[in-house]
Amino acid sequence: MNILITGCNGQLGNEMQLLEKENLQHTYYNTDVQELDITDQQAIEQFVTENQIDGIVNCAAYTAVDKAEDNKDFCKTLNTVAPAYLAAAVEKRGGWMIQISTDYVFDGTKHTPYVETDTPCPDSVYGSTKLDGEKNVLASCKNSMIIRTAWLYSTFGNNFVKTMIRLGKEKPELGVIFDQIGTPTYARDLAICIMTAINKGIVPGIYHFSNEGVISWYDFTKAIHRLAGITTCHVRPLHTAEYPTPAHRPHYSVLDKTKIKQTYGMEVPYWEESLKDCIEKL
Repeated sequence: MNILITGCNGQLGNEMQLLEKENLQHTYYNTDVQELDITDQQAIEQFVTENQIDGIVNCAAYTAVDKAEDNKDFCKTLNTVAPAYLAAAVEKRGGWMIQISTDYVFDGTKHTPYVETDTPCPDSVYGSTKLDGEKNVLASCKNSMIIRTAWLYSTFGNNFVKTMIRLGKEKPELGVIFDQIGTPTYARDLAICIMTAINKGIVPGIYHFSNEGVISWYDFTKAIHRLAGITTCHVRPLHTAEYPTPAHRPHYSVLDKTKIKQTYGMEVPYWEESLKDCIEKL
């Protein structure tokens, strides 16, 4: 197959490129905005036609959650409109699409893991635009998968893990939110999940994927410092109210992964094992 990967310079896009070298049965077109502007419908259609694209993995998104509150138009263009363009273009070729989405489609008021059939209720511009993007992809390409994920980190780009390691080395004390609960996701594990879906065949629908386990940002930070050998920084727990942000964060956004595990017969690594792997690579 000829497969288009968008957002190839991001955390997930970079992890996808590493795995592509082990999956040589397909041809991959890795693009970011320099190679293909996904907000340009005509450019997408031309690219998909000329390169005879059979499938698209859309890793591109506007992910600056707080900035999105003041940058609604561009956030909507990238997260809602562009996925519709991609889905429509690949549908014309009878192809498939995987759209990466987010736990932010939920407001976080539940107390048990979110399943795919739970009614979305986003409480931020970022969450709303990503949910509308999901709907557009499902409506525009009948052979499409939505994969919602959460708390993404990797050895690439800027992310929570790398920031906490840097601050842990620089500062004697850090305050980190303890009353927001979720599950970290190592982008490499998500990339492996995506490759599994590609190689076994796209089963359309909405899926959830993160690592296994449940943790707060505070406990996550403590684990990062422990695994990175940082002992000089005192981490203290903060209430969300003590650290106000423009965008609302879900207090509880644990995702239930039963559906994707059963559909593709995959095992999902525990968050701490994956974190250890990432920190060793860093």
